[in-house]
Amino acid sequence: MSTWLNAGVSETLVAQWAGHSVAVLKKIYAKCLVGEEDRAKRQIEETRRRY
Repeated sequence: MSTWLNAGVSETLVAQWAGHSVAVLKKIYAKCLVGEEDRAKRQIEETRRRY
């Protein structure tokens, strides 16, 4: 599941696939997320360029 999260799959969808709530998913896998902040910044910048 950490691979899915790191690939950018939404937390909601990963939690659904895993049979967890988002809160449980975050509690278990938060330490496994790599580069989340950088990914978010890139997404914001890409959106700004489009509009």
